[in-house]
Amino acid sequence: MNGVDQARQMVVMAAKDIKAMKSLLSPESADDEIFGFHAQQAVEKTLKAWITVAGGSYGFVHDIHVLLLSLREQGCDIRRFKGLLLLNVYAVRFRYEPLDMPTSTLDRSEMLGKVVELYEHVQLAIDTAAVRPTGL
Repeated sequence: MNGVDQARQMVVMAAKDIKAMKSLLSPESADDEIFGFHAQQAVEKTLKAWITVAGGSYGFVHDIHVLLLSLREQGCDIRRFKGLLLLNVYAVRFRYEPLDMPTSTLDRSEMLGKVVELYEHVQLAIDTAAVRPTGL
């Protein structure tokens, strides 16, 4: 599987987390840990797709900060996505523990918008890479 195909596969999975986020927009539908987990997963998968299509690698990592640094090292402009770093608290390794945070501190609509903005940015990067001639 080439990098573009692998990146496409990752954004398909990220889209499923975004769909879950949309169904959990109301704080009454689920706790912040559940919404935040899907947001973190969508961002992680989308960043990994971006790294892949940019020609990099990421290893076994769930840390959004590390993934963003990898993109920056590849020359990608990550500045507008730094606000997504707050999702690290919802990473896989913390999903079995309640968060020590006040209830409903996450602005779900705003976070959904930021995640979708990243997703659309990376989707465009994938589409651009798919039409780029190779081997010339």
